[in-house]
Amino acid sequence: MLRAQLDSAALAAAVGVDVKTVNRWLAGRVPHRRTRIAVAAVLGESETVLWPESRPDLTAGAPATAEILSAYAHRAHIPNELWISLLQGARERIDIVGYAYPFVLELLPDANDVIAEKCLSGTRVRLAFADPDCPHVMERDDLEQMGGTLPGRIRNALSTLGRLTETPGCRVGLHTAHLYNSVFRFDDRMIVTPYLFRARGYQHPALYLRQLSPHGMFGSFADQVEQIWDTVTPYELGAVDYGQTA
Repeated sequence: MLRAQLDSAALAAAVGVDVKTVNRWLAGRVPHRRTRIAVAAVLGESETVLWPESRPDLTAGAPATAEILSAYAHRAHIPNELWISLLQGARERIDIVGYAYPFVLELLPDANDVIAEKCLSGTRVRLAFADPDCPHVMERDDLEQMGGTLPGRIRNALSTLGRLTETPGCRVGLHTAHLYNSVFRFDDRMIVTPYLFRARGYQHPALYLRQLSPHGMFGSFADQVEQIWDTVTPYELGAVDYGQTA
């Protein structure tokens, strides 16, 4: 309304309603669809921007397929350009929960510096790795037929964090949760890789999601991240024995 230089009375006159009705909209009431379309035309905005709660796919229990931007048969099929754009484009938060995921820190030659600079600019970063010494890591190793290498892969990923372990705004933690997927969140975008039996990380399928509603798929996986973060142990440099061999 400010952009269109309209007050409540002017908008009411433009769409043929009482000024009290406009004030009720401003207080949170959602008008009927015909009126929403008229208001959107006057203000030069889309109906879904003005009243996102009016979208049927954003209500509790509604199908969440609109949140799926892309689906990949294997994580390896996700273009590096997409990963890099998500990493570089994040402004508010980066949340990653998985077992090792060293490839994220190898997307760019200076990926650690990029993430660190984002932290210093106010981006909240949380990186959760599996505790390489917890028993279920070897269970995952057996499931993915990795030949006892998973603990070493986790230690290697931790060793590449560099300055991130001491950068304000970046939290690194170790979890002992049995994961059924990995989650890579960048603001309102997310890549989720559901695990397949006896498949390795790059072989798992992947979903590229956008957040449209607190009731959708995105919200479910975001809640999973929060629950796992409630259980992590803060990682401190030297807390993991890198001298161990798998």
